[in-house]
Amino acid sequence: MVTPMRRIVLWLMSTATTLVLLFGYHTSTSSQAVAGGDSAVVGPVSSGTAGGSGASSSAGGSGSTTGSTVKATTVTGDAASTRWGPVQVAISVANGTITDVSVVEYPNSNGKDRQINARALPVLIRETKDAQSADIDMVSGATVTSEGYVESLQSALDEAGL
Repeated sequence: MVTPMRRIVLWLMSTATTLVLLFGYHTSTSSQAVAGGDSAVVGPVSSGTAGGSGASSSAGGSGSTTGSTVKATTVTGDAASTRWGPVQVAISVANGTITDVSVVEYPNSNGKDRQINARALPVLIRETKDAQSADIDMVSGATVTSEGYVESLQSALDEAGL
């Protein structure tokens, strides 16, 4: 009778150990694949600081230099502090319409952040251009970034008077 009881206890303990190890194991996505996807999708978003200014001056500079009828203005919202890091959005506005959106700052300190934001930021940018407001849907799986994005976007919209 002692032997079956020991077997049951041993089975329960090994099952519990296996479950703890299984749920405690942090899988690593291929950092090479994430970096490759990151540069293709998020690269233009992160280049919103330098590239966005260049794009704005290219679009805004051309518009203000050649013709003063279309005057593009770039407004940067306040950085929204999130659990994973700050999120800051810049918008380009011409004639009361959002013409371009760039994400100046966003969480990208690890592969998971880069993976999530490579998928979420283009969706948020597209939604902003379509809605022409901060009344956009959150991206599933990127709730924290989405909330920070909307907060910074609203700040930029307020500053732009939209």
